Amino acid sequence: MKAPSTETPEAKPATVATVQAVAKPSLDQDAIRALAEARHGDPFSILGAHAAERGQRVRVFMPGARAVHLLAGDGDQALGELSRTDESGLFEGILSPAQPYRLRVIWPNDGNADGEGIEQITEDPYTYPLLLGEVDLYLFNEGRHWELGQQFGSQTVVIDDVPGARFAVWAPNAVAVSVVGDFNSWDARRHPLRLRRASGVWELFVPRVAEGAAYKYHIVGSQGPLPWKADPLALATEAPPATASRVASVSTFEWRDQDWLAERAGRQGPDAPLSIYEVHAGSWLRPQNNENGSDDAEQTLDWSALADKLIPYVQAMGFTHVELMPIMEYPFGGSWGYQPLSLYAPSARYGSPDDFRRFVDRAHAAGIGVILDWVPAHFPTDAHGLARFDGTALYEHANPFEGWHQDWNTLIYNMGRREVRGFLIASALEWLERFHVDGLRVDAVASMLYRDYSRKHGEWVPNVHGGRENYEAIEFLKTLNTVVSERHPDVLMIAEESTAWPNVTRPANENGLGFSHKWNMGWMHDTLDYIRTDPIYRSYSHDRLTFGLVYAFSERFVLPISHDEVVHGKGSLLDKMPGDAAQKLANLRAYFAFMWTHPGKKLLFMGCEIAQPREWNHDAALDWAQLDDPGHRGVQSLVRDLNHLYRELPALHTFDCDGLGFEWIIGDDRANSVFAFLRRGRVGDASVLVVANFTPVTRHAYRVGVPQLGHWRECLNSDGQLYGGSNQGNGGGIEADAIAAHGQPASLNLTLPPLAVLILQPSFEIPV
Repeated sequence: MKAPSTETPEAKPATVATVQAVAKPSLDQDAIRALAEARHGDPFSILGAHAAERGQRVRVFMPGARAVHLLAGDGDQALGELSRTDESGLFEGILSPAQPYRLRVIWPNDGNADGEGIEQITEDPYTYPLLLGEVDLYLFNEGRHWELGQQFGSQTVVIDDVPGARFAVWAPNAVAVSVVGDFNSWDARRHPLRLRRASGVWELFVPRVAEGAAYKYHIVGSQGPLPWKADPLALATEAPPATASRVASVSTFEWRDQDWLAERAGRQGPDAPLSIYEVHAGSWLRPQNNENGSDDAEQTLDWSALADKLIPYVQAMGFTHVELMPIMEYPFGGSWGYQPLSLYAPSARYGSPDDFRRFVDRAHAAGIGVILDWVPAHFPTDAHGLARFDGTALYEHANPFEGWHQDWNTLIYNMGRREVRGFLIASALEWLERFHVDGLRVDAVASMLYRDYSRKHGEWVPNVHGGRENYEAIEFLKTLNTVVSERHPDVLMIAEESTAWPNVTRPANENGLGFSHKWNMGWMHDTLDYIRTDPIYRSYSHDRLTFGLVYAFSERFVLPISHDEVVHGKGSLLDKMPGDAAQKLANLRAYFAFMWTHPGKKLLFMGCEIAQPREWNHDAALDWAQLDDPGHRGVQSLVRDLNHLYRELPALHTFDCDGLGFEWIIGDDRANSVFAFLRRGRVGDASVLVVANFTPVTRHAYRVGVPQLGHWRECLNSDGQLYGGSNQGNGGGIEADAIAAHGQPASLNLTLPPLAVLILQPSFEIPV
């Protein structure tokens, strides 16, 4: 055997690639015209590099370009210039031998054809292989892709060491789709997408597009071009009134809320105190005008300023959670966010997505949970949005009796499409997982459950059995809550459901909808009707305060005094109260004390805690100047103390959702409008007695039965001087008498202040 040579062989000279000119276009005129009109549905079949007899034919469509050159793919070596084969912008050449290449495009400089052009060096988008995996597409079509926000829409990615943006959009009935943006002069001819036909998803990798680039989709439907569409899965957007989406990258935000997340299950369980402060981020507080110190009506606080001001306020007031009205990007400010179009992107009104993450992180550091209002029931008709997205009713129902929401002039999601259900569920998970929010309050659930919701006879389509139940929406809600509970059993899923639909908070596998809580709209309507009644007539409405206890434990309820009660001509909460100014404040204080001691978690809309006199206006800050008045400051102090008492006394929250924790003492004193009940916790927890007098008459020597002798401490008196009341009461406490009353072995001989609630607790508790 011959020994191997130790000599280094001479390197052979590399074959120098060249670009050979092309005299005429290799495409027929129909194809060229389709490219020129941005309606070619298969750009990869004709653009990029294709095998040719002497190498590869390179076709580039660059409308408006002065010249296109090829460079070596691994350097700046010039390979030659492509020929312009059609004035529409088609450039071609034969690259021999075939090899990777880049494009050097020369653009006119400000339209001056004689001046030096602007040079752009980039890779050819039409040389890249398929982008999305088959599993991604399969799961998407099945409605079970829970990571849509990280795979679809626009993503900054690196392919073969080239940075850029990957675009993917569902438009199965489109003839052609292009991405337009500030990276291609908003020219729909420049970047047509490739259709993954089986899935209906269009995709394209555009090299060198960076995070923050603005873009939309140009979609050609069967009837022609549509208005440019924002990306349904955009992770970031332009600030309204601009409507474009923005390219985003996977966040590298460094979370510091590990301790909060580890404790969240205990903080949000059915036996935990849950006191929610509902906030509209744009009108809680406005920046001050530097010239005169007044609120600047044109500006809102950003997430950083809200973290500085709102979080300490919520913490000091004793609320456990802040609930933000929808912050998913929405075009019309007057919708307050309830008509969103970008269900994956926080509104740019308040800053970047990472700015919002920082707000959540700081809330958690302060011991405050964050709940978001989320709207899967309907969406607005704005031309740049989801309406007839690919020229057909894609996200919505085609039949207006199913797809048109008469109350809000919006479109209803078609829950019969698996892709639509998956799109919505993945949105919910995006907020829970990528933004660490602690719960979602699902808006307008009742409108989803019933096919005839707010419709007259003959204006709705029955289900397959001829009934009014919306089976598809029911299945969506069950799936949503099942997926969320499996992945995040410690988060809150709260239904705004205004009917008597059964088992809203029962698990889906037990024939329920699977929510953790439901807003108790019946309690809210009944109690507000009662408290707005003149006290002289309250005896006739007595049952409105007691009826809620008939069903109080049929679901896990939140008692909501929300924004809905202080808008659209309903006036402020204070304005609903009868009597003169002092009586209005006293009524409001008594109502709050009754609410905080009633079984059920609590929710209060911003401004109610300061007894704002005027109806809420989303274009102006709350009337914080009202706190200069002792009466309004007193209401605020009462809400603060109620929150702290609610959290500190287990009897007031442990059995919020269980009848074991409630017992009527007096529920039938209609003549005096007096109510008394006990709240109990677990064995060893001191019970709490609540006594309410809803008349403006002080009642002396009013005997109330209690379960034990001893001293009963007056924990709170809503008529206290601290709160702006007349300071009548029981001197901070009272001894129980060995006189049986109301089925109890002992009793208290109380002074009941006018329009007030007393909260008392024994100084010691005998376990029973």
